[in-house]
This record gives sequence, structure tokens and C-alpha cells, in this order.
Amino acid sequence: MCGQPLLDVSRIPICPDCLREPAPLEADYFCVCCRTPFLNRFPLDEEGRCALCRTGLRGFDAAYSFGTYDGALRQLIHVYKYGKVRTLDRPLGDLLLRALPRDQSFDWVTPVPLHWRKRWQRGFNQADLLARRVAAHTGIPRARLLRRVRSTASQASMSHTSRRHNVSGAFACRRPDRVAGRSILLIDDVLTTGATAMACALALKRAGAARVALLTLARADRRIGFSPRTSGAAAEGVC
Repeated sequence: MCGQPLLDVSRIPICPDCLREPAPLEADYFCVCCRTPFLNRFPLDEEGRCALCRTGLRGFDAAYSFGTYDGALRQLIHVYKYGKVRTLDRPLGDLLLRALPRDQSFDWVTPVPLHWRKRWQRGFNQADLLARRVAAHTGIPRARLLRRVRSTASQASMSHTSRRHNVSGAFACRRPDRVAGRSILLIDDVLTTGATAMACALALKRAGAARVALLTLARADRRIGFSPRTSGAAAEGVC
């Protein structure tokens, strides 16, 4: 416990300081498309794109994330998803909105879908709750444009290549009539290797989407020797 007054959220006490602790992702060098942080400019081309974006392997056209998947932010996301604290969609949704560029426009907001078995086990789709929050604050209409056509194995211990194979063909567009020629904002909680987002984006592109951008709360930061400001915070759990 951190000694601060507690905010009781669905029976799990979370203090206001812990909700304020996550810090935005910082780096001197980013890919202009996927916003992957780098230690130097070497991996980027003259236009500022990383190797994956240069070759089109990302699937999505842009990616925005609030912070690093570490410390307090990681713990809050775990409490939200696995502790089933649904009301954390509000403070986490506010962090998500801070990562969304104000000069971008979209026709639809849509969440990364869960397989029906996982949604039944968890009781909700965390990405869908965040998408509702974004839609409510931006006025962009929300729709469930994707469906997961098959269940996939947990990707926690998989390599990047294995993750891509695991989710390949796992998603399909539910409403091609709403997607064709449109700009789509895809919502998820965490970006790790980008394999799931890529599979979703490709499904939307096959249905005719003109542009797909990804918005997540956090992303894995793979810079060697980098220690984000939130590293080690809430190491034993929130508060």
C-alpha cells in the first residue's frame, strides 16, 4: 500500500496516486508510422520509417500508444483485464485519449475482438470498453467491425514469427459495407510485437479499408538498456 486515500474500484482498492503515476512514452527517435522507439536514428530511413514499416509488414498504417508496458501502467492493465475491474476503463480510457493525435480523423472506432470463449470467461472485452470511451469523447462512431473466426493459443511466450503464424487468418471483417474506403481506428490495450494488430488490419484492408491506425494504452519497449521512468513501480501490484 502507498499510504494514500483509497479509491475502491470493484472491490480492489486503487489510490489516486497510482492512477496518476503512468507516464507517457518518451524517446528521441521514433518510427513515423508505428511509433516504435529507438536509441538512435540508424534503423530509420530518410522518411523516418523502420524496416517493418518500409516493407509493409505492419499491416496498419500508423500506431499510437500512451506509455510503456511496464511498472504502474502494466499493473493497472493487469488489474483491469485479469482482475476484471471493468470500471478502470474510465481512467485508462483517458490515458488512451491522450495518445490520440488531434489532427487525425477517422470514420469508425473498432476494438480488437476476443474469441467468444475468452470473452465468456472474462465477462467483457477490455478493448471494446476502451473503444466505447474513445467514441464517446471524440464523437467517432463505434462499431464491431471484426470478428475472431478461430481461437488462438496464448502468445505470451511466443517469438515474433510464431505470433504472426498463430493469428494469421484468425480475424475477418463483419461489415465490409461499412469498411470500404473508410479510415478505421483500431483499439487494443497493449502492443507487443504487433502480430494481432497486423492480422486485424489486414482483415480490414482486405475488406477495402483505406487506412487503419492502431491506438493502444501501452506498448512493449525493446530498447536495449532502457529503463523507463515507471520501471519497478508497483512491482508487487498496484498500491
